[in-house]
Amino acid sequence: MEGRVFDFTEVKENLVEMEGASSAYIRWLLGPSDGVPNFYLRMFRLEKGGHTPYHLHPYEHEVFVIRGKGTVKIGNKDFSLKGGSVAFVPPNEMHQFMADGGEELVFLCIIPKT
Repeated sequence: MEGRVFDFTEVKENLVEMEGASSAYIRWLLGPSDGVPNFYLRMFRLEKGGHTPYHLHPYEHEVFVIRGKGTVKIGNKDFSLKGGSVAFVPPNEMHQFMADGGEELVFLCIIPKT
């Protein structure tokens, strides 16, 4: 794959269609169709009151919050999020992101190519 630079708005934003998600949107900034060798980069936007499903999978997440306020539930613990927060979700751990801080929540999420 050759290096490239582009504006994130060039990537289509799609509704997260997993059961249990509400008012959650995703952009695959660098994903399976880009031929990247090791990691995928995704941008999530949760509308005020929106959330991802409470779910798990066999890979980790590294997350950086761009703007907004909310909560991430990891296992049975809740952690506050705000612009500048960094979160780590271990593999096989139940988790959920929620824009419950009275405003939209936008974050980047890196996952390993599986």
